[in-house]
Amino acid sequence: MNQPPADHHDKLSERPKILVVDDQSVNILLVREIFKHDYGVFMAQDGEQAIAQCQAVMPDLVLLDLVMPGMDGFEVCRRLKADARTRAIPIIFVSAQREEADEVRGFELGAVDYITKPVNQTILRARVRTHLELKRQTDLLSTIALIDGLTGIANRRKFDQDLQVDWLQCARNQQPISLLMLDVDYFKRFNDHYGHQVGDDCLRQVAQAIRQSIRRPIDLAARYGGEEFACVFPDTDANGAAYLAQNILSAIRGLAIPHTASEADSVVTVSIGIATAMARPSDSPQALVENADRQLYEAKRGGRARICAAELE
Repeated sequence: MNQPPADHHDKLSERPKILVVDDQSVNILLVREIFKHDYGVFMAQDGEQAIAQCQAVMPDLVLLDLVMPGMDGFEVCRRLKADARTRAIPIIFVSAQREEADEVRGFELGAVDYITKPVNQTILRARVRTHLELKRQTDLLSTIALIDGLTGIANRRKFDQDLQVDWLQCARNQQPISLLMLDVDYFKRFNDHYGHQVGDDCLRQVAQAIRQSIRRPIDLAARYGGEEFACVFPDTDANGAAYLAQNILSAIRGLAIPHTASEADSVVTVSIGIATAMARPSDSPQALVENADRQLYEAKRGGRARICAAELE
């Protein structure tokens, strides 16, 4: 089954995305015709394709057939709900199966709705619109809950969640993962000298400098607490992490925020600790956090405004 034409890609990226999963091409084309003007419509014709598309596209809604060769819709739903990356995607079963037991099982697996074929277009439109709006509201609330109110970047809760997910993902793919811990040098003195309002503005500028130094969507910059920040870099080795850390160090120094009370420089600087590890499913990312924190301590003990790094076995 062909995907939407290439000239639609920009428009699709601005609209909610629907993944239609059905082993019958005619059913997919029918649904695509209904929604092509309102949503970005993506397609899959079996369970394996559906899971791969969900991980690649991250749709806002899945319309999932129940009876398919190989992996059926129930198993697709179970796997999507078992994966932290795809768990929140609402799933609507669209099936010719009219047995109450099938509908009950679908809801028990985490589906948000169950529609029987032949599909009534008006009902399908209404239910898709309703569930997309519910997801939009849920996503908005989740985003607010995971954003630091002062700096506008991710908060500690978001950091903890993403680190766990990224660790498991890197473990599955046998990839390295790097963590940076950053601390604004002599920040208490800065607050005492310039006042807390200026201190808050300093933290905002530092946070934005960190965020702008991060290029990939999968990387994370977060406020860890107080004047401490953290960055998570999946699929990044020690050399890559050191390069990124140096960029951040230079970007913050480049802000040229005066800090006459600092012993490290005449402007605001940060100390950075780096830890890199080959993620393993049996291990916890907590050791990575502890090691990065130790390296941060070494950077501060060594004079601040510098980087210290270590690689875990």
